[in-house]
Amino acid sequence: MYSVRMRAAEGGPHEQGGFHISGGETLVPKSVLEETARTYVQKALQHSRGDADFIQVIIEKVSAEHLIRIAPLSVSTIAVQSVEEGHLKAAKCLQNAGVSEKAIKKGIQMLQSTTDLRGAMIVSALTGERLDYRGERGVRATRMGWSKEGYARWSAMHPELSSPRVAEAIVLATKVAHAPFLVAELCWSDDPEYVTGYVSCREKGYVRITHLKEKGDFAGGRIFFVAEDLEIESLIAYLEQTSVLLT
Repeated sequence: MYSVRMRAAEGGPHEQGGFHISGGETLVPKSVLEETARTYVQKALQHSRGDADFIQVIIEKVSAEHLIRIAPLSVSTIAVQSVEEGHLKAAKCLQNAGVSEKAIKKGIQMLQSTTDLRGAMIVSALTGERLDYRGERGVRATRMGWSKEGYARWSAMHPELSSPRVAEAIVLATKVAHAPFLVAELCWSDDPEYVTGYVSCREKGYVRITHLKEKGDFAGGRIFFVAEDLEIESLIAYLEQTSVLLT
């Protein structure tokens, strides 16, 4: 298996102030490596956030014995009619997962004011304080993907959700949900054309909420709410280095 990771920006590399356009992440066998890299380049060049002039694709081989194989989270959808209703539903899901009202309020405010976040913010589930101190870089979950058989079976069970966007989100949410110290995740896309977001955790699964931002809004990102006994280096090592395959 190979880990394929892409990031794209406009105005130069992210480290030199470039505006984040898009990213992608998967694990694939060698037989589809070239096709996957090409797909990610096309995604970077055709994204609604802007015109990428910096595209980086990283490919690394992953040894089979280091792969952790897990099942995808269960999936459910909450249909809402407005952003306000969506935020109320998201807050209820996060509360049920163990996130405090204070942390939920701060988290939503953070995502509403963030337009250039490349990874995720690690936030206390109790106080709502950000703990990773990485600014716009954030913490990016990497080295994860579907097995071919696993995705075929899952998409047959969920034909209405079998799009590349949802498939990638399920992979990421599942890996994150199995992270040490993780309480819950809140996410909505920074893509101005996509307004659906989700709340996820290991116990409650992946809960799609159909309206968490207004169309045309560039704000968005993801928050990993964590427990008070957090060992942040252990969490980041899992998110960035552990290879996870959904089966």
